Amino acid sequence: MERLSKLEARSIYIIREAYANFRKLGILWSIGKDSTTLMWLCRKAFYGKIPFPAIHIDTGHKFPEMYKFRDEWAKKWNVNLIIGGNFEAIKNGVKCSPGDTDACSQELKTKGLQMTIAKYGFDALILGIRRDEHGVRAKERYFSPRTEDFKWNYKDQPPELWDQYKNKMEKGQHFRVHPLLHWTELDIWEYTQREGLPVNELYFAKNGKRYRSLGCAPTTNPVISNADTIPKIIEELKTTKVAERSGRALDKESMHQMQKLRSLGYM
Repeated sequence: MERLSKLEARSIYIIREAYANFRKLGILWSIGKDSTTLMWLCRKAFYGKIPFPAIHIDTGHKFPEMYKFRDEWAKKWNVNLIIGGNFEAIKNGVKCSPGDTDACSQELKTKGLQMTIAKYGFDALILGIRRDEHGVRAKERYFSPRTEDFKWNYKDQPPELWDQYKNKMEKGQHFRVHPLLHWTELDIWEYTQREGLPVNELYFAKNGKRYRSLGCAPTTNPVISNADTIPKIIEELKTTKVAERSGRALDKESMHQMQKLRSLGYM
């Protein structure tokens, strides 16, 4: 089987396992390339119709192009879209800024996600994170249990051998499911090209810069690049030494800080 087809088949298997084993499932859609690829895989897994809601945690600080992309493709794909967030914090003036990433990551993203999970009663969420994105994310499992208060014990993760996954919930647990763990950034773009997936315009270079990772506008910066098409992006990734998330202010924090944030429920 061709390499991308193998990646696809494994992810679809994990998605279907999650759907079969959890009572209330949702997919987290950040509107970036990875979660959009994941949305496409979910559509493939269920023959064109995602049978559970897509959740976008809105911080109020996303790029206008991200909101436009979200609304356009949610409609085209007939997605049951839930827009969640810590709207009280936004109303009270909590903002994203490069000098204070904790406010965004903890108040707007983590608490916003926790509030949405509690409001709608989700017992599991599908997320589009990959192991090669960050050292802390490399510690994740495909099926990753969280405590009742959403905390992640990265020192006590279940073994996953021979495609056997821990997907049975214990009382008070909440699960995160990560079908893209085994993919790389290059895999995502090669698959996007093969499948003809929609791509947010921010990923394409303009005036010598483009975004490789999308987050909140105040804390996300473009990288130097002339790649203005998918084939050019693919060729660039084969030789670049620049980290994928180098433009994200939060990812400049120490490994310890990122691990602490994820242990508390950060996405």
